[in-house]
Amino acid sequence: MTIPPIGELTDRARDVFRIVVESYLDTGAPVGSRTISKISALNLSPASIRNVMQDLEEAGLLAAPHTSAGRMPTDVGLRLFVDGMMQANEPSAEERAAIEARAGKVGPVEEAIANTTAALSGLSACAGLVLVPKAEPVLRQFGFVPLSQDRALAVLVGEDGSVENRVVHLPGGIDPHALQQAANYMSSMLAGLTLAQARARIDRDLTQKRAALDSAAALLVERGLAVWSEDGDRRPVLIVRGQARLVDATAAEDLERVRQLLDELEGKEEISRLLDSAREGEATRIFIGSENKLFALSGSSVIAKPVRSLDGRVVGVVGVIGPTRLNYARVVPMVDFTAATLARLLA
Repeated sequence: MTIPPIGELTDRARDVFRIVVESYLDTGAPVGSRTISKISALNLSPASIRNVMQDLEEAGLLAAPHTSAGRMPTDVGLRLFVDGMMQANEPSAEERAAIEARAGKVGPVEEAIANTTAALSGLSACAGLVLVPKAEPVLRQFGFVPLSQDRALAVLVGEDGSVENRVVHLPGGIDPHALQQAANYMSSMLAGLTLAQARARIDRDLTQKRAALDSAAALLVERGLAVWSEDGDRRPVLIVRGQARLVDATAAEDLERVRQLLDELEGKEEISRLLDSAREGEATRIFIGSENKLFALSGSSVIAKPVRSLDGRVVGVVGVIGPTRLNYARVVPMVDFTAATLARLLA
């Protein structure tokens, strides 16, 4: 079915369509022709409104959940409304202050991020989501423990006392002396640096041949840092706050949808991949219902915005998830503001 652009709808069809969508987003209930005739200044009879609604249904923009019920927007209709008709409402001074206050609390950055996400959840009446890279440890000590002829356990000790282990594949014929030499070099030369800083220093020292290492030990140093860095890049942290807000007053009518959505939120890897897809580009991404197969069953929408540092790097993604009848005009600018607030926090 070909969906008409908003500009191809008649003025009458646009007016009826807008009223149906806005009423549905406000109440969550299908909208009937008599209701439209009472709440609008269209000067149309219920019969004329029904004819327009029938045309919009045939165009794939509205649907009737029951034979005798009114109409509600389809996912395609919501997309048309969001992209072509919605007028965004900027967050109020009180809403901005609430988000900034949570972000500005004294404490660890991770706690401030979680608090900010909780504030976004409360203000939007959705579940708040934020995806940030796993914090890089500041390095204190390294070690290599032989496991077999071709494998060793690379041990990283952070300044905070954390210990992480990774399995490293060894080049053929390496001896214990090279393991010890690599560990000693890394502990003495790289302590106090993050992984990114350590890799930059090693690359520079090896390129300029300033590292007092034989070839085997140098290879171990490179492999040890690489396996930690690559693993960390694959493990972003997903924070979800406010799942209980998804069980609203209308949830009793559609408990299966809510149960499905809560199950989907448990699969954080899938949610992380969806949010990660919003990293590219400047604009806020809006995923509506069946547009994304992850939420096709629960009928949910996700609004997500990249969080960029002062130099333009994407340092995370923030967003919300809720039913498709979100107040998009209010929530989209709220997500934008939260992304800007977190950008200052993570800079």
